Amino acid sequence: MARRRKGRPINGVILVDKPTGISSNDTLQKVKRIFFAQKAGHTGALDPLATGMLPICFGEATKFSQFLLDSDKRYRVIAKLGERTDTSDSDGEVVETRDVNVNREQLEACIDKFRGTTDQIPSMYSALKYKGRKLYEYAREGVEVPRESRKITVYSVDLLRFDNDEVEMELHVSKGTYIRTIVDDLGEMLGCGAHVIMLRRTGVSNFPYERMVTIEQLQAMLDDAKANEIEPGSVLDALLLSTDTAVQDLPEVNINAEIAVHVLNGNPVHADNVPEEGTLVRISVGSEREFIGVGTIDIKGMLAPKRVMANEHQQE
Repeated sequence: MARRRKGRPINGVILVDKPTGISSNDTLQKVKRIFFAQKAGHTGALDPLATGMLPICFGEATKFSQFLLDSDKRYRVIAKLGERTDTSDSDGEVVETRDVNVNREQLEACIDKFRGTTDQIPSMYSALKYKGRKLYEYAREGVEVPRESRKITVYSVDLLRFDNDEVEMELHVSKGTYIRTIVDDLGEMLGCGAHVIMLRRTGVSNFPYERMVTIEQLQAMLDDAKANEIEPGSVLDALLLSTDTAVQDLPEVNINAEIAVHVLNGNPVHADNVPEEGTLVRISVGSEREFIGVGTIDIKGMLAPKRVMANEHQQE
């Protein structure tokens, strides 16, 4: 007999406004407890210093969280010029101090160099792994390990404010882009050094900014529901976005219920109006366009499922 997991079997995505000073995993655990959810996972960590949008997936939505890791992100950042730190942000130790002799024209010229596709070498203070260990674990031991550069794209970067030794910018970037590294590189270009003193993620994929909620708001809703003897889930669950919002940017392939049975069992099927080979697609069923999973188009032009929703029996 299968052991039942503690918590409610809820599905969906909540957009949490992560506070500064705690890790993304701490945020996840707090929110999971508030919702009393069986299963939860976040979609791309934010540094403890950072605030802003942290999508947390519950239940079946965790199957599709990887696709949010691959999505574009938007940030607002404030950099302090004249000081370089070992972590490239204000949580680290200052390792170098230099005079700031920068004018706006020089600053804008340097910022312009980040636009487009470039190579970036990840910071040692990142969660990327080397030989099974996270880079920041090596960094805390004072060990430097080789890191491969990777392609990133900065779709836009706008200078919002330049005030003495502070630079405020807004960026729209591809997956895997480290804003701390951009700020550190900018400081070196300017010849004065720089580090992040404020970082806020304002967007993930096309999720609406106004749907973000804080941990304090969630806790207050929970406390209020309990005080009024209301089932907390009936209040909290109204904040959830549907499971398929994690893959809302993928093209859709709609199939009928008969074909859907085969897809849910993991079998490739013939489908109408499929895109080109190799395309990742969102699979829906019938006129109601019920979401059942994600698949790819194989070399035979068939729809091959990759991740599919569990039926009610499987979720028990």
